[in-house]
Amino acid sequence: MAVKITGVQPGTPARRAKVVPGDTLISINGNPITDVLDYRFYMTDETLRLLLCNEEKQVRTVLVEKEEYEDLGLEFETYLMDKQMGCRNKCIFCFVDQTPKGMRPSLYFKDDDTRMSFLFGNYTTLTNLKDGDIQRIIKMHISPINISVHTTNPQLRVEMMGNPSAGEKLRYIQMLTDGGIKVNTQLVLCPGINDGPELERSLKDLAALAPTLQSIAVVPVGLTKHRQGLYPLRGYTKEEANQVIKTVNRWGDLLEQRCGQRIAYASDEFYLLAQQPLPQPEFYGDFDQLEDGVGMLALLNQEFSSALALAQPLSIHRRLTIATGVSAYPFILALAQKAMEKYPGVQVEVAEIKNHFFGEQVTVAGLITGQDLTQQLAGRDLGQQVLIPACMLRHEQDKFLDDMTVEQAQTALGVPLQTVENDGFDLLEKIVSPQIF
Repeated sequence: MAVKITGVQPGTPARRAKVVPGDTLISINGNPITDVLDYRFYMTDETLRLLLCNEEKQVRTVLVEKEEYEDLGLEFETYLMDKQMGCRNKCIFCFVDQTPKGMRPSLYFKDDDTRMSFLFGNYTTLTNLKDGDIQRIIKMHISPINISVHTTNPQLRVEMMGNPSAGEKLRYIQMLTDGGIKVNTQLVLCPGINDGPELERSLKDLAALAPTLQSIAVVPVGLTKHRQGLYPLRGYTKEEANQVIKTVNRWGDLLEQRCGQRIAYASDEFYLLAQQPLPQPEFYGDFDQLEDGVGMLALLNQEFSSALALAQPLSIHRRLTIATGVSAYPFILALAQKAMEKYPGVQVEVAEIKNHFFGEQVTVAGLITGQDLTQQLAGRDLGQQVLIPACMLRHEQDKFLDDMTVEQAQTALGVPLQTVENDGFDLLEKIVSPQIF
């Protein structure tokens, strides 16, 4: 399947070679181009022969000279250059299935595209793939790949994922690591199902693939109040969360002795559920699983402490509010207090926003809706502005999950909203002033 070119960037090798929008890219150096992985892999050479077909169905070959790894400069209708692969599984813990009706269509799409894993760090189950797809990944050295494993027990994986091929596809993980592909994995734990002895089995099986398998993130199942007709699941108790941490850390210790890296980590959420202190930043090595909530708070604390140490002393008077989720509230409150100690003229109120929309079992800031934010902050003295984590908004940073816009939220609250990245320097700068460094 060839792909149509929608744009050619100025000053690029493709523009100099007179490639134009509307041309269809058939192959590069004789290799068929079907998607972004083919394109990125085969365009790295210095000399390229592009086989093109114009809108009049005339086929021609164009010679392109460029620097090695220099981008050709072609644009396509989508970044994948074809349709994104959806998920064929029916996982008992799927968060999309727990989303209420009436939200924007994109929130109901279940992504399971390996290319999205490579490009954006998304997780894939591998159940969409065939042996040839794995060989292609190895040939192109598409690395790292993030894989949702959940359990290495084939039959249990079939049951948990509602897909008869889910167990058989586990062999792809070893094929990838044997082929030199770095792999990050996650286990979403459901109490009484894939924890306990099953967690021990999964950690043992995955540990055997280290260090090419470079990380294992163990995270608790996320449950909303919208589970009517779904598999009966519950959340973790404090005692159960402590047991999970104990198991994961025992394997982490063993892997550190064996490989020089911990590799296995419980997510920050497990530590918060267990009411245990978070490990120090050095515990997390290269922070391979930040997007899965592993070491995120430890890194934020380290960065914030460094920012405070480097920040210039200022006489400044400000009053503001930071809104966050229930789980991160004590942590953010402690950081705000440190900032106020260094800058006595700054007053920070930290607001704990409960998730009424999805249910109070959902405690992360990234799933707070605009309506919960505005309703729970209504009537408060919010100061000059409200800081919110950037993860509360969609990628375009213009809307909350419930489609309330930033402008609508600001109008409702009467003060401006300011997003903050998960970065300690950015947080201190937004609390105090952009002039502190």
